[in-house]
Amino acid sequence: MGVFASTDDPVSTGHEQVVFCQDKQSGLKAIIGIYSTALGPALGGTRFYPYASEAEALADVLDLSRGMAYKNALANLDLGGGKAVIWGDPEQIKSEALLRAYGRFVESLNGRYYTACDVGTYVADMDVIARETRYVTGRSVEHGGAGDSSILTAWGVFQGMRAAAEHVWGSPTLAGRRVGVAGLGKVGKYLTAHLLDDGAEVVATDVSPRALEWARTTHPQVTLVDDTEALVTSDIDVYAPCALGGALNDDTVPVLRAKVVTGAANNQLAHPGIEKVLADRGILYTPDYVVNAGGVIQVADEIEGFNFDRAKLRATRIFDTTRQILQLADDEGVPPAVAADRLAERRMAEVGRLRTIHLR
Repeated sequence: MGVFASTDDPVSTGHEQVVFCQDKQSGLKAIIGIYSTALGPALGGTRFYPYASEAEALADVLDLSRGMAYKNALANLDLGGGKAVIWGDPEQIKSEALLRAYGRFVESLNGRYYTACDVGTYVADMDVIARETRYVTGRSVEHGGAGDSSILTAWGVFQGMRAAAEHVWGSPTLAGRRVGVAGLGKVGKYLTAHLLDDGAEVVATDVSPRALEWARTTHPQVTLVDDTEALVTSDIDVYAPCALGGALNDDTVPVLRAKVVTGAANNQLAHPGIEKVLADRGILYTPDYVVNAGGVIQVADEIEGFNFDRAKLRATRIFDTTRQILQLADDEGVPPAVAADRLAERRMAEVGRLRTIHLR
């Protein structure tokens, strides 16, 4: 086991540290990206995915870890931004040995990085990783953790959507609105329930037959459509991307009929400039890393001893943060994505500066 490459190259990537990890015996190949520790230790999940190449894995971890720094800053957490990826098919190579080898690499960073769940990793995996490192969150309730972080992720997205509804239609409710949910996975399921409870009409799609059957059985009032193309061209008021990233792209944005986009997926903007196209079309986009921060709020709460009520209260404040960003965007004449970036960068600079005041 050993680190086969490491780089501190903030000039080219903006990151404080990028660590490549390999354990040949277990098949582990991982990359840990630490974008910033200005506000505290970097926190971000571990994505286990069969990337086509190491370059693709590296690009993903750099993008995701930067996003976590901004997300944690706007969630008012005293945590920086990091992320990790394990390169491989979790269905084929995930094992106790691999996860524990990865845990030792996390431990070797001496608390600069806390890991948690992401695509391809689950609560049970975090319990295994925790056998080798103290710096892991998203653990099971049996081990003092929060359990399923999608619960508060969905709650936070719902709060962000309420703030967007207030901004566009004058009232913080989705009652009477038609919301299109793309992706009925863990977060999409909870979000759908919140929307229906609030009086919204839900239209949804998913690539998984199992997810569609869940919707038919659990919420028969939900209208199901064939695919995302059909969803975005439907007569909807709000579009909620809750699957993979890049949902707002050159194909979907020109035909999107919704007035609001608020969803749980990470990295929804396919490329820089899409946020301006949305704004020019009169579509209000609430930045994904603002509204989907409920999950990281939940797992971060574990660090001080998990309390669900406290974590839910913090996630509920996503409503206030979203409202602040939308007002700042109006005041400064910029898209909400730009306003959110400015607010996050301001906090990282102003609060991060305090670390230069030495206590001894």
